[in-house]
Amino acid sequence: MLMEHHGFSGTPITVGGETRLSVRRAEDCARFSLRISPGQAGAAAKAFGCDLPSKIGDMAVARTKLALCLSPDEWLLLAPSEEGEGIVARFAALYDAAPHSLVDIGHRETGIEVEGAAAIMALSSACALDLTEMADGTGTRTILDKAQVVLIRRSAESFRIEVWRSFASHVWGLLEAASHEVELDL
Repeated sequence: MLMEHHGFSGTPITVGGETRLSVRRAEDCARFSLRISPGQAGAAAKAFGCDLPSKIGDMAVARTKLALCLSPDEWLLLAPSEEGEGIVARFAALYDAAPHSLVDIGHRETGIEVEGAAAIMALSSACALDLTEMADGTGTRTILDKAQVVLIRRSAESFRIEVWRSFASHVWGLLEAASHEVELDL
């Protein structure tokens, strides 16, 4: 598997039980970068099966699908792996009526779940954003140390990092170091 090739073991990290800090690999999924005119977002939402929020940073969730607005005409789309081919087919059928770019980024990226009361503390050790100001149900591109990531805040104590596989071991190492600080209450 590609993640092991880059030294990313992904052995779960737990500090003080999962309620304090839990870091683990996210379940694999279908990942797409969608670029489409905002005027065609409704047609794209129908093809994807989830609303596409219009405000940068906003997120929409419909059952097992997630759409995150990254720019006025760009969305990150996440769905169960088994739905990937169907999504590609529906967008291909949509192309003549609503030209767009749908790029499968599933082989490029992986997800990391960071949860618990100390999640913000762990993430803040490598992120310049004030994560206490990040609203639940939002996401953004940001930097963890020197790695570009998409950071999604699902709830007060639940985050998801989408990171290029080649940077996954680096980000994991940052979180592992932060977990030691959490454990020592530093």
